[in-house]
Amino acid sequence: MNPEKLDQIIAKLLAYCQSNNWAGYDPYDALNSRLFQHLPFLDFRIPRIALTQALKRSPVNLRPLLLVPKTQNPKGLALFLSALIKLDQGETLQKDLANRLMELRSPDTDYWCWGYSFPWQTRSIVVPEGTPNLVCTTFVANAMLDLHDRLGDERHLEMAISSARYIADELYWRNGGAFSCFRYPTSTSTQKIHNANFLGSALLARVYRLSGEQRLLDRALEVARYSAAQQREDGSWEYGELTTQRWIDNFHTGFNLCALDAIARYAETSEFDFHLRCGFEFYRNHFFTDNGIPKYFHDRIYPIDIHSVAQSIITLVSLADLGDDNIGLAEKVFSWAVGNLWDDRGYFYYQKHSWCTSRVPYIRWGQAWMLLALAVLKEAVAAKHNIGSPERKAVTAR
Repeated sequence: MNPEKLDQIIAKLLAYCQSNNWAGYDPYDALNSRLFQHLPFLDFRIPRIALTQALKRSPVNLRPLLLVPKTQNPKGLALFLSALIKLDQGETLQKDLANRLMELRSPDTDYWCWGYSFPWQTRSIVVPEGTPNLVCTTFVANAMLDLHDRLGDERHLEMAISSARYIADELYWRNGGAFSCFRYPTSTSTQKIHNANFLGSALLARVYRLSGEQRLLDRALEVARYSAAQQREDGSWEYGELTTQRWIDNFHTGFNLCALDAIARYAETSEFDFHLRCGFEFYRNHFFTDNGIPKYFHDRIYPIDIHSVAQSIITLVSLADLGDDNIGLAEKVFSWAVGNLWDDRGYFYYQKHSWCTSRVPYIRWGQAWMLLALAVLKEAVAAKHNIGSPERKAVTAR
């Protein structure tokens, strides 16, 4: 792979995102429509779901016509911040993004926590804009920890500690003595979502390493053990345990693997090594074609999604020592994405289908994730592929 080409793509993507003030559209922002939000039919669950899915699936971006505004999404800003830190893109810019994240914290709570920049419909309720949730809070807290590692400002560490306590205090739940989970997608949910469990556990383990709060580590390991135990015999995880959540996809699997790796490092434990090795072997064997196309689902190619592209690069680089030539495969994924989903105006498209390409430049789903993925890949290329811990036993992907 040509490092100069990677640098050129990063520079154009960064310029595009910065020129848009880190704001844009989201696949799930339909309920932000100023045209539809006051209409009576959106008082009902089915129309809200239908509108959201219609805009998400449309290959043409209808949001300008429906007066859906571009927004700054806290999760997207967090991804941008982590990417800027890796790219060493200026202390002032990093602090500006951190300050903006402070302004966007969820209101009416003593904890530092965050939610999405749009209301969204679950199976039963509407979640208002800004309502805190585990996933947004986890990514913002990790970005603050990245910034603390770079600048040493104790404010950023204190915010991340508060976020970890929010997850441990408000989102942790137990089913008697049987198992423990973190609540997601809402603070009242009792769904068992494995990537949320692993992401929350990884943050708590990271904060424990810095704060020494044993309770955080105890709850992190409890929850991680539950979801690790739900791994299927072939090494995969289904998204969740409801009958409507039985799919296996690329980026959530990548979340699981990277989070398990982080838990092992921060907790200094080898108890998840088997799960990590088996999970990564499944990941390599089922989510990539020979020419580097990252599949969305394990059993079919389409749609090819920019989020899967980004998380594939991050997972392959982060776990490079678990198989043969993972960096080479990450480079193939990058090259395929540039050839098929890149617009030379400075952004990546949303999805490629067998019959069309959706060219919507989603800011959080696509641009933020890709900027972080390319920053991770740039580090790997600069290190001449010397990535990963030599102590961990590799898995040879079949």
